[in-house]
Amino acid sequence: MAGRRGNTVEQPEAAAPRDGEQDILRPGVFSRFADPATEARYHEKARALRLPFVRLYGSIFMLVALAYTIVNPLFVEPSESAQLALLLGVTLLVAGGYVLATFWDGYVRHAMIDFVALLLLSLLIGPINFILADHLISIEESLHAVGVIDSLVLTAFAAVTLAGRPRLFFAWLAADMLAWLGTVLPDQDHHAALAYAALSFFSGAAIMFAINLAVGRTSRAAFALAEGLDVERRRNEDLVHNMLPRAAVERIRDGRVVADSYADASVIFIDMVGFSALARRISPGHLVELLNAFFNLADRCAAQCGVEKVKTVGDSYLAIAGGNVASGNSADAAIAFARAVLAGVAELRCVTGVEQVALRAGIHSGPVVGGVIGETRMAYDYWGDTVNIAARLEATAPIDGIAISESTWLRARERAAFGEPETLALKGVGEVPVYRVAVGTSGESGDGKPMAA
Repeated sequence: MAGRRGNTVEQPEAAAPRDGEQDILRPGVFSRFADPATEARYHEKARALRLPFVRLYGSIFMLVALAYTIVNPLFVEPSESAQLALLLGVTLLVAGGYVLATFWDGYVRHAMIDFVALLLLSLLIGPINFILADHLISIEESLHAVGVIDSLVLTAFAAVTLAGRPRLFFAWLAADMLAWLGTVLPDQDHHAALAYAALSFFSGAAIMFAINLAVGRTSRAAFALAEGLDVERRRNEDLVHNMLPRAAVERIRDGRVVADSYADASVIFIDMVGFSALARRISPGHLVELLNAFFNLADRCAAQCGVEKVKTVGDSYLAIAGGNVASGNSADAAIAFARAVLAGVAELRCVTGVEQVALRAGIHSGPVVGGVIGETRMAYDYWGDTVNIAARLEATAPIDGIAISESTWLRARERAAFGEPETLALKGVGEVPVYRVAVGTSGESGDGKPMAA
């Protein structure tokens, strides 16, 4: 999650391309996210959140300009009133165009729209205020309050609207200052008035710049925190969906019982041959490395063949075709998965350095029941005779070979490789026809029967 170390805000990258990396908010006045994509995403989100505020301010500014347009003819000379009407009319058009621009889909990606619109409004307010102030002076009105359109209001709005872009706001302030100086300097003879006006202008600008920095900094920190929380939420979601089917997760959240029945599923058991003897020969660390390589291989093959991993039990890997993961013909998918795993035995031997690695697979097709039991350490499991028979068949398979039941053989489209069936007695099941095939080349007997492990 996003955290704070000193002056640095760290946040994991949030979009699809963001796993494992962190975007750093660089310390300092002009802070930015290290990743350009995150920086762009921050600006778009922040500007989208400010949209109602921008539209409201633009509408209020239009009403103010309209009010001045109505009031001016009552107090101002006709020649001055005509100038003010022209300037205020243009102001209305600019403010209206600004509000309309916020309804464009691309508005949030272009901060220059704010910059240009606010600068134009500032340039228009300057001459308007100059005319109004000159009028008040000409009638010798001693008014101890603001008698013109307060430009500081516009500066405050620019400070918030351009939050997160201090360089752009600083450029806006510089342009506004040049426009102000160009308005007041040519006709200002009294040094005291100019000094007080300059103090007022620059102190207001400095405060607004500080506000811009503060709003930008806090909004970035909030964005980094939200992004970090979002990343953690997605990671937790991925972890949960890695353990449970998506449909089961939704039912658990709703407080419903998770129980499903599948009439045509094929259960696959894959087991490591002679695991107990192997465990006595190699170190525990090496054994874990071997099991990890085996299970990773099976996971990859399951994903390729559209087979659902159920669980691992010791050195056994249990998977199912035709359960929560749609696989078409479940028997074909199960056989393809078993063949793919057995084809990777050579890779296991190479990766682990253990030449004695060998696997056996058993497959049976039939009805199963699946669901989630308990409230702690939940897992989606499958039960039924189909699961038990698949486990029994695995023990009859050739080394680096597959044993399938008659129901799986009848369901499969490609049967020739299995040859003629053999009637074998399975513990707890009785005598059943079993079809066997040796996929690998290590240790199977010439007649396809398993050798002693």
